[in-house]
Amino acid sequence: MVYAGLAAHSLSILLPMAKKTPKLKGNILPRSLSISLAGARAGGALAADSLMQRVMGRDSGDSHSRFARREAEKFVQELGRLKGTYIKIGQMLALFGEHFLPAVLVDALRDLSDRTEPLHWEALAPSVRASLGERYRELDIDPEAVAAASLSQVHLAKIRDSGEWICLKIQYPGLAKLIDADFDAVVRMLLLARWVKAGRDLDDWLSSMRVHLHNEIDYRREARYTEEVAALLHDMEAPLVDYYVAELYPQYCTDTVLAMEFIEGVPVTDPSVSGLSQARRNALGKGMLALFFCEVYRWGVLQTDPNFGNYLLRLDDRRKREARDDLVLLDFGSVLDCPEDFLLHMRNTIAAGQQQDRQGLVDGLIGLGCLKRDASDEARRLFADFCLHLLEPLRPPGQLPAEYLNAKGEYCWGRSRLMRRAGKQAAVSSASRHFATPSRDFALIARKLTGVYNFISALDAQFNAYEMVESHIRLWRERENHGA
Repeated sequence: MVYAGLAAHSLSILLPMAKKTPKLKGNILPRSLSISLAGARAGGALAADSLMQRVMGRDSGDSHSRFARREAEKFVQELGRLKGTYIKIGQMLALFGEHFLPAVLVDALRDLSDRTEPLHWEALAPSVRASLGERYRELDIDPEAVAAASLSQVHLAKIRDSGEWICLKIQYPGLAKLIDADFDAVVRMLLLARWVKAGRDLDDWLSSMRVHLHNEIDYRREARYTEEVAALLHDMEAPLVDYYVAELYPQYCTDTVLAMEFIEGVPVTDPSVSGLSQARRNALGKGMLALFFCEVYRWGVLQTDPNFGNYLLRLDDRRKREARDDLVLLDFGSVLDCPEDFLLHMRNTIAAGQQQDRQGLVDGLIGLGCLKRDASDEARRLFADFCLHLLEPLRPPGQLPAEYLNAKGEYCWGRSRLMRRAGKQAAVSSASRHFATPSRDFALIARKLTGVYNFISALDAQFNAYEMVESHIRLWRERENHGA
C-alpha cells in the first residue's frame, strides 16, 4: 500500500475526488447561529427532562438518560453537518472532554468522523498560488487530492526540474480566521445546553484546547518540530529499530502549505504486519516504547497524537534473520514542549510506578496537579492503584501478572487488554469526590501512553519492558546527580 508522507492522523483516510465542488463555509454568522440554536434547543430539552426525572422520583443528574443520549447525538450530527473546524473541535472534545463533559456527550463525540469531501482544485488553487508565489511554477500539482480531512487536504506534486514527487499538505483557505469564532460558538452551545458550567477550571481547559487547535494549523511550528525530532533521532545511540522522519522541502513550505517527501509504507494494522515473525514485531513494539521514554526522559519534546495514521512501517523485504524494519514518523502538528517542573514530576511518577512505590506515586500526582494535597487516604489509594495498573507492563518480570505471560515469561501486550482494564478503573477514580481535573499536559501524556500501548498491542508484541525503562530512569538520575 502506498501512503503519502503527510497522510497522518487526520489525513490517513484516502478518498476519491468528489464529483461536486464542496465549498468551505466561510460565513461565520450562520455557522455560529446554527450551533447556538442547537445548544439552546438541547438546554431546554435537557432541563425539561431533568424536571420530568424529578417528578418521577429519579435522579435528575442522570446524564445517561435516553433523552440525554438523543440530544447529545443531535448535537454531534450538527457538528458533522457544519464540517470543517467544527469536526476538529468535536474530536478534540472527544479526546479531552472526559475531564469536564458528561460521559454521554463524550461517547457521542467519539463517533464524529473526520471523513470529508476534498475541495476541488479550482477552489484551492488561488490560495496555494498566493502562498507559494513564484515557487508555484516549479511544481506540477496533481489536482486530485489523495487525502482530505477537517483542516487540510493532501496533493501529490512533481518538481519539474528533477521529476521528483513530493506531498503537499494544504490548509483550507481562510481557516485561521474561522477557528476562534467556531470554537467560541461551540463553547456557547455547551453552556446553553448546560453540559458544562462556567468556572476557572473550564476556562483553563478551553484555553489550552484553543492553543492546541492553533498549533495544529501552525505549519511553521510543525516544520520546526519535524526537523528537531529528525535531528534527535539521528543522534540516538543504538536504537532498537530504525526510525525515519519524512524529509521537508523548505522551499515549498509556507504558513499554509507543508511540503514533504513521498513515502511508501504500511500502517501497523495492515495484514502484512501480522505476518511478520514474532521477533520483528517485538522489535517494532520495543522501538515504539523506547521512543516514548526518550521523549520523556531525554528530550522533553513529546509528539502527543499517537494515532495509528501518524506512523508508517517500511518493511524490510529481505528474508533473512537480520531483516530490520523502519518505523516512520509522519506528523508533528501536535507536539508538547514540556516544562521542566512538569517533566520532573512526570519522570518521578513513572519511576515510582515502576518500583510500585505508592508514596512516590502520590507525591508525583500531587506535583502534576492530579491529586489534591489535602486528599484523603482513600483518594490517595485510589489514584495510586490506577497508576500502578496503568504502568503494569513496566514492572520487574517477577511481578508481572502470570496470566498475561507466554511460556518464556514475556508480557503479551495484546492478550493483556491493559487499556480496557485501565479504562474501567479510571471510571471508578473519576467518580470519586476527590477527583481533581488533570492539567492539559498530563492529559496529553496519558493520551500518548495509551496510543503507545495500543500500537504495541496491535503488533501483538511479546516482551518485558523493565530493563529498557530502568536504563532510561538510571541515566536520567545520573544526569540529575551530575547537574547535566
